[in-house]
Amino acid sequence: MQTVLIDTDIAIDYLRGMSSAKDLILPLWKTNKAYLSILTVYELHAGMRESEKEDTENFINACNIEPITIEIAKRGGEIYRHYRKQGITLTSTDCLINATAVVKGHKIATRNKEHYPDKKMLWKH
Repeated sequence: MQTVLIDTDIAIDYLRGMSSAKDLILPLWKTNKAYLSILTVYELHAGMRESEKEDTENFINACNIEPITIEIAKRGGEIYRHYRKQGITLTSTDCLINATAVVKGHKIATRNKEHYPDKKMLWKH
């Protein structure tokens, strides 16, 4: 099974109890194939309510965490420049998450497909 980098939107869906997100994530946990970018950890903490802290921490702890390395930072910059030349502006966060997937060999699980123009990087489940 392919390793999967879970984008923030899917993580939030899971934490809100959406069955589609649970169906996606639970098999990944069982096979140790679920990954989060450290940026997703940041985004989850930035948006959570205090009452959601325990569930959020449990979710994060169930996933493998990918840090931002120099290689990922450089690749993220390349991705940003590549799409900027085409008139597409992506956020730094999305470029770094995309770069993490490229460098580490993951697919990306997201509903925000417009944030990741290279569709071959998206996980089809």
